[in-house]
Amino acid sequence: MNSIEITNRTDSLTKQLLEVWESAVRQTHTFLSESEILRIKGYVPDAIGDVPRLLVSMDESDKPIAFLGLEGSRIEMLFVDASHRGRGIGKQLVAFAIENYAASEVTVNEQNPLAIGFYEHMGFKTYKRTDFDEEGNPYPLLYMRLIK
Repeated sequence: MNSIEITNRTDSLTKQLLEVWESAVRQTHTFLSESEILRIKGYVPDAIGDVPRLLVSMDESDKPIAFLGLEGSRIEMLFVDASHRGRGIGKQLVAFAIENYAASEVTVNEQNPLAIGFYEHMGFKTYKRTDFDEEGNPYPLLYMRLIK
């Protein structure tokens, strides 16, 4: 596995990352309806294009299998293809972001207990909760900070 920072976000790469996103979301975001997944999917290419730092893990054939987006010290997104979950890829990306970019905050859907447990295992603790996501949808969010 090879992880790199992407500076040139081509349409082809964005399409591949959208596939990673959808695979991950369908496995981990079971609280979302099909229509919600499809609605959110429409925003993902712009989110990938707009995030200031994009770290991507590739398999042995240079196909993206996971990605992490950073804005300042905040992890804005982390998605691992469902077929590659549980292999430490997310952990490696987060550890790299912490060590190299001082990543220290993340926001997690409260209805995604696997993500909460993952970030707690990585040393993050909840400091704030909201009843709605940042778009006003009824998906509670947990704001977490890295505790050293």
